[in-house]
This record gives sequence, structure tokens and C-alpha cells, in this order.
Amino acid sequence: MKPAIPALLLIAVAAAGCSTSQNRAAADTDNPQVLLLGEVHDNAEGHKRRYADLRKRVEAGWRPAIAMEQFDRETQPLLNRAQKDCRDAQCLILVMQSPRWDWAQYKPIIEMALHYQLPLIAANLSRADASRVVRDGVASTFDEKTIAEYKLKQALPADIVKAQEKEIVAGHCNMLPDMMVPGMVNAQIARDIWMAKLVREQLPRDVVLIAGNGHVRKDYGVPRWLDAVEPRLTVRSVAYTEAAPGKSEFDTHVKIASKQRPDPCASLKPKS
Repeated sequence: MKPAIPALLLIAVAAAGCSTSQNRAAADTDNPQVLLLGEVHDNAEGHKRRYADLRKRVEAGWRPAIAMEQFDRETQPLLNRAQKDCRDAQCLILVMQSPRWDWAQYKPIIEMALHYQLPLIAANLSRADASRVVRDGVASTFDEKTIAEYKLKQALPADIVKAQEKEIVAGHCNMLPDMMVPGMVNAQIARDIWMAKLVREQLPRDVVLIAGNGHVRKDYGVPRWLDAVEPRLTVRSVAYTEAAPGKSEFDTHVKIASKQRPDPCASLKPKS
């Protein structure tokens, strides 16, 4: 017997305050080859709205694979077994034993994948691999074919490096030692390339990527790396954002209410 999908999360997509690009009408009805759905990790409203958007597509008959940032790529064999053996999302989450994420936010998507037998793809770079990249460079976790495809023996695109540097430094309250920045930038770029590579490996089946908004950015995230190797793919990037993004960052975005959070940099600021 297949698990039921939680009725609690049947959220109307056309809720008040939803902000989209002019292409949103098409985005709601057309299914691209690759659909990249972003998130603010700790914003429950964004998770619910995203799930409702994806659920509507699946209930209409779409059957994509679902790649998730929440699972490290090396765990794919375990994820395959869990998806085969588990009857519900809680079982799968317990089998995977990954405490880094708030799994309550992802249970509906996992439940839907089990119900409709949609393959789940482990799409993230593990901490061990990230440490290796920090030490040895972006190419260190890839095989020679992938290194050639993404031209990883050449200098990385300067605009991607610069944009990632800006995000990483700001995300660490502008307190990150200069010597640490290049390695962290390399790890983030490697993560995006792995997501792009694993998405491509699901083709010709359509694919949805569930990941943070930074990963689905068109200017320096996964879409850039997909375009570098598969420029003819139909790719759509959708962000769920608390603030309006720049015009070239995503194909479309959904405005969600800002979550009240303590200032993460408060403890690092000089006391007056």
C-alpha cells in the first residue's frame, strides 16, 4: 500500500503576495527538462509553497526524478535501498541518518516521491569531499571525463569565482580570514558542478532539483554549469525568496514572508 500524501500541505499556489516574472503562467503549466526549485533553508512557508507547486505538476501526470541537496552523493546506494524498502518518509529519513537538515520540511516531497515512485537522487557534495576540494582544488573529486567536460583544468570563470567569493564572505559576517576564502569558494563551485553532473545523468528523464536558492541561480549556480555542457537543455530556475532578487538571477521567483531571526553576526560585532 502506497503512503498517503499529507493533506495539510495542499497550499494554493496563487496565494496573496506571490511575485513572479512574466513567464509565470507558462511555468505553472509547462514542465521543462530540468526544473530547479530553490529555498531559504529555514523558511517553512517557502517549503510549503514549493511543495504545492511541485505537487500540482506531479498530480497532473509529470514524473521527474527528484535530486536533493539534502542527501550526499556517496549515499545513493543506501538511498536506493531505502526508497525500495520504506513505506513512508520517516522510515527513509531514519535510514539515511543525516542530522544536518530539518527533515520536517522535506518529508512531504519524500512522501510524494515514494507515493508516485519518483527516483530520489543524492545530489550534494559530502563534507569529506568538500574538505578534499578545499585542500586540492575543484577538480579533485571528479573523473577525467567530467574534468574535460567542465574544463576544470582551466581557470574557473572569473565572474563565478567573484560572485561566490562575495556570497561566502558576506555569509560569514565579513569576518572570514582571507586565506580561507579560495578553498571555500572551490567547495561551493564543486558542489554546483556535482549537482549539474548528477542532474544530467538522469536525462532523458526530466529532473527536479531541490536545493538552496544560491545553487539555482542562473548567473553562477547550477544553471551555469548545465549550460556549459548541455546548452540545448530546457532549464527553468525558480527561487522562493524573502526579498526580491536581481532580474538575471532566476527565471522566476515566489515572494515569501520573511522569517524573524536573531542577527547571526551580533556576537561577532565589537561591543560599544
